[in-house]
Amino acid sequence: MSLKIGIVGLPNVGKSTLFNALTRSHGAQAANYPFCTIEPNIGIVEVPDERLKKLAELITPEKTVPAIVEFVDIAGLVKGASKGEGLGNAFLSHIREVDAICQVVRIFDGGDIIHVEGTIDPKRDREIIETELLIADLDKVTKKIDKIEGGARSGNKELVKELEVLTKVKAVLDEGKMASAAVIEKELLPYLKAAQLLTSKKMIYALNTDEKSVASMPLSEAKAKAGLLESDTAVLVSAKLEEELIELSPEDSAGMLKELGISSSGLDRLIHAAYEALGLQTYFTAGVKEVRAWTVKKGATAPEAAGVIHTDFEKGFIRAETIAYNDFVQSGSEQKAKEGGKMRTEGKEYIVQDGDVMHFRFNV
Repeated sequence: MSLKIGIVGLPNVGKSTLFNALTRSHGAQAANYPFCTIEPNIGIVEVPDERLKKLAELITPEKTVPAIVEFVDIAGLVKGASKGEGLGNAFLSHIREVDAICQVVRIFDGGDIIHVEGTIDPKRDREIIETELLIADLDKVTKKIDKIEGGARSGNKELVKELEVLTKVKAVLDEGKMASAAVIEKELLPYLKAAQLLTSKKMIYALNTDEKSVASMPLSEAKAKAGLLESDTAVLVSAKLEEELIELSPEDSAGMLKELGISSSGLDRLIHAAYEALGLQTYFTAGVKEVRAWTVKKGATAPEAAGVIHTDFEKGFIRAETIAYNDFVQSGSEQKAKEGGKMRTEGKEYIVQDGDVMHFRFNV
């Protein structure tokens, strides 16, 4: 399954700098004025996973294929974007197409970067963005309700269900809460997803600070600056530092992070935070032709995991020959794992575990 994350925020908070670092490129223009990004920049980013590297070392395949995340750098939103200010309508339409939203919030003071609001106030900035998303959703839901009410009253079962969902969402939006706060029964969730509401998407916060603070500031302090709850998904990053790191070799990059007292790249932590927020995990296929990482939802069954490779694998699923990652590595190879009784044969009800190394048997 592919994963698409939209990077949003006010102009000049570090969105394009972060995007350039994520994609190890200079594809997104970064400049000291609003709206330097107009059309969205799209980049494919490999998901960092030491387990994939280890499997490749053991097997030495012809190629190694990591899981990927698609990042979309969306132009800066401003107050009034939901009403069309600053090209807002076009920007909002790009956000509707993503799986999750990464909101970049500037929390560092000083510097000569122009702020569109004139002052540095992380909590205000975050609230501006979220208010615009909320207003846009409320407008969309209200119009949709007006459009389908007649059909629902006439007894159209599908429209009755859709109206039920939208009515619950509107009540939440009217209270100034995100659509994700609405309590929707499991069987009605497809109607919520079909609505493509901005505030129903998972929100991940990239709290952008300076090079010194990224190593010393507690995440809880950074969250407090942005007015976030402890339960909110957030990562402390220095977009400028991350952009500088892409110019270095992996060894020099690791050395620089160590000197700064940082255990891992902010970008790595951001990608993993997105996986966690979206309830995703990784399984592997491993052979001499290819070692590859695949992304599935937590709780996915073996046939559903097979379907990520090809729909025919899911339709004709017979069984999954499965080895836990640690068992595979400790055994040193698939054959030795099999000889040691570490390979399991799993059926249609098996729930895939993070790190499983799997081989599917199917018949079409």
